[in-house]
Amino acid sequence: MKRVIFSITLLGALFLLGGFFTPGEVYDDFPKVTNKAFKVGEKLTFNVNYGFVTAGIATMQIPAKKKVAGRDTYNVLFQVNSVPSFDGVFKVRDRYESYLDVEGLFPWRFEQHIKEGSFTKDYSAFFDHRAGKAKTSDGDYKLPKYTHDIISAFYICRTFDYSKSKKGDVIKLKNFYEGKVHQLDVVFRGRERISVAAGKFDCVILEPLVRKGGLFKNEGSIYVWLTDDDIKMPVKVKTKVVIGSIDAELTKYEGLAGKLTSKR
Repeated sequence: MKRVIFSITLLGALFLLGGFFTPGEVYDDFPKVTNKAFKVGEKLTFNVNYGFVTAGIATMQIPAKKKVAGRDTYNVLFQVNSVPSFDGVFKVRDRYESYLDVEGLFPWRFEQHIKEGSFTKDYSAFFDHRAGKAKTSDGDYKLPKYTHDIISAFYICRTFDYSKSKKGDVIKLKNFYEGKVHQLDVVFRGRERISVAAGKFDCVILEPLVRKGGLFKNEGSIYVWLTDDDIKMPVKVKTKVVIGSIDAELTKYEGLAGKLTSKR
């Protein structure tokens, strides 16, 4: 089984709004983003299904606010673990962590800890938005101001307004990872009412287009269903890969920032 089979399921949904500032310039006038989508205390739980088998459990949560670089941040935690019955086939213990500026929703710190089968990887990055630099465990790099990591990218996209979006509309996005800024376009694919274990929801459908040389190496198509309301809660992610398809479906949610008007 291919490495990152679990993480790609949800992380395919993680895309970002690129920065528009020149590297090296110093700004303390940080941007502000209106956020009605999430707050501290939100926790989302998903079953990760491979075919007809529930192979893992994924959680996305915001357990606390923390100070980083003198700023208030959301501590966002994303974890994927294979279930005990699947550990013998392919054991997964992945953890991703990001610290998002509360006002601007750009990242100050990102951590990645991967344990998938015999493969392990640890990676970290500090985003110095005052200097336009990323200081990572692999070295230091220049990058556009307020560029996102894969976690912060997903959360800021939950704040976007899709009410006037039409099929085929494209959002031009980017993210920084392992010393490179990757292009990632996101196509609006319409709306659909779907049922998962957590309930029935009216959703918007997004497809991040994976380009060769990007974060996911053109492994396959990815579709994301978000509730069609202010919360834009992820309900389902479907990933087609060479060896089949992976589905992540919402089973539980708590601590939401508001009412799910899309629930039926």
